[in-house]
Amino acid sequence: MCDSWHGAQCRTARGTIIGSGYHSIVKTKHYSSKMRLRPRILTRLVALAVIATTCAGALVPLPAAAQGLPTLGDSASDTLSPLMERKLGEEIMRDIRHDPDYLDDAPVLEYLNAFGSSLVAAQPQARGEAGYDFFFFAVRDPTLNAFALPGGFIAVHSALVLAAQNESELASVMAHEIGHVAQRHIARMLGQQKQDALIPLAAILLGVLASRGSHAGDAPAALVMGGQGLALQRQLKFSRDAEREADRVGLQILQAAHFDSSGMVAFFGRMQKASRGYTDAAPAYLRSHPLTTERIADIDARIRDQPHVSRPDNLAFHLIQARLRVLQDGSAQGLREAGEWFDKQLQQKTRVQTAAAKYGLALIALKQGATANAQALLAEARMASLAPPDVIMTSLAIDIALATKPGTGMPQQAQTALRQADAARAQFPLSRGIARQYGQALIAAARYQEAVDYLRDQAQLYRAEPQVQQVLAEAYAAQGKQALQHIALAESYALNGSLPSALEQLTIARRASDATFYDQAIIDARERELQTRWREVLKEQGKKPAPQP
Repeated sequence: MCDSWHGAQCRTARGTIIGSGYHSIVKTKHYSSKMRLRPRILTRLVALAVIATTCAGALVPLPAAAQGLPTLGDSASDTLSPLMERKLGEEIMRDIRHDPDYLDDAPVLEYLNAFGSSLVAAQPQARGEAGYDFFFFAVRDPTLNAFALPGGFIAVHSALVLAAQNESELASVMAHEIGHVAQRHIARMLGQQKQDALIPLAAILLGVLASRGSHAGDAPAALVMGGQGLALQRQLKFSRDAEREADRVGLQILQAAHFDSSGMVAFFGRMQKASRGYTDAAPAYLRSHPLTTERIADIDARIRDQPHVSRPDNLAFHLIQARLRVLQDGSAQGLREAGEWFDKQLQQKTRVQTAAAKYGLALIALKQGATANAQALLAEARMASLAPPDVIMTSLAIDIALATKPGTGMPQQAQTALRQADAARAQFPLSRGIARQYGQALIAAARYQEAVDYLRDQAQLYRAEPQVQQVLAEAYAAQGKQALQHIALAESYALNGSLPSALEQLTIARRASDATFYDQAIIDARERELQTRWREVLKEQGKKPAPQP
């Protein structure tokens, strides 16, 4: 990808600021929906990056890099310890998860993480010297883009997944981003910036000394500008080297996972054409990443003698593309345009394309409230696929059953949804989306206490899932337990990074008429903890906390 590092921020072609990371971008079609990550993410990032750099002296030195993967050198890696890097990534992710363009969609998240994990498993050294647990997610955005955050968090834009013509092309992008994380390029970039900060400082001092001479002329200014230029050139060289290294590591991962490595060349070539006049406009030595042309030539030379690998795409890849096409723009116009795309896709009359198009049309029908039509289209998609039941279609079937209202010609849909969810839970025990749908189905079937017991267990097992707390709040609401409902909502908001909303929910829970002494104790303890966290956030943003009532 055409990744670039711009200090502590990355800016898209539309001026949107995204959080810290190695960032991949080209211009493409703009959509009508408001697809952007909020600029406030940058505020958190800058504060954390400053803290990370300031605390560099207290961080633990890194061990030698894992064998089998190249490294840029480890002198700068001491700047940011693996623990601090992970913490930095988690802080940024809290803000991203709270953003409306973060695609908190279970089928999409599960596919990306299963796909990304298969790449990492094929090349265990890709976990790098820090041994990160990777997390892959999607962002609703119309640019062909992907970026890696500190600590193993990797994002792909929805438009990029849609632009990939096969799984090998998608794998090439994700493998490249894995390469950035494995080689700890963000930590090394911070280290490089820390070293380069001394260059302009030394130049300024020399300029002051030169200005004391009677014939100084323009020499002081030239010394200062020269020092700044040298620091910039060193940072750009580091970024160009990091890009080449990520390409090479990504290529190793592709080959180990038995993907067609020519997919990297093909995808980069199409992006080069899409960004012509934008990406390759600047001279190579002043770019924050090597020219796409240079990178394509380097990769092409490396795979020239490699045997061709033919790998068929999984049906899940095409289903997720169809799902993202619908989720990318949920407006009436966006759904209409997606429907027109699927109608054209049906004209290809291939098994996989027909199944994906019918699935997409079923999802559109569900969003439009036409549940009977959605159910019929999904049945056609399953028939066209000629494949055993998969988690993506099964999840949509449960959603359709849950959305079907009584009196629509489909009686006892709640019981049908519960049976489907229970069977799916046994068939796909690792699916977190199916697990939450089972809880929703218990609520729809009016089995509220069973839902509470099940969801409380899930909340204990998966403490980082705000969705579980959200469904648990629905179960408590169905029981009329207001205090517990708002406590669960507070946990959901806190996990999503919305601390003020979480504190507000705790205040509502405290005032609930059914709040017990035990509930009040829980509220007090949690409120103190969240208030402390919120004061830390405000301190990072340079704001003064409001006085406590």
